[in-house]
Amino acid sequence: MTATTKTPKLPKLTPLEALEQAAECLKTLAHPHRLRMVQMLLRGRYTVGELAEACGIPSHMASEHLRLMQRCSLLRSEKDGRKVYYQIAEPHLANIMACVEARFGGG
Repeated sequence: MTATTKTPKLPKLTPLEALEQAAECLKTLAHPHRLRMVQMLLRGRYTVGELAEACGIPSHMASEHLRLMQRCSLLRSEKDGRKVYYQIAEPHLANIMACVEARFGGG
């Protein structure tokens, strides 16, 4: 008599292509200045200068960080007169930031 063992059925998994895209966006977020910018933008819209000042970096560096996050569709910008305001485009960033703040002591 032979015993047959059933292999457990795996739960539905996210396609690898989607996980690759997620990994790229998470890599983009993996910088303290970008996380600070996301933290701020979850509370309102800000200009490059305001975000740069909050991070203690020059405006050109803040612009580069913002550009990288826009490329992943995490942020969007809106022109208001001569100023450009940035805001969150990806609503799931709030959950990601909540996890970061809970784990690493944010407010």
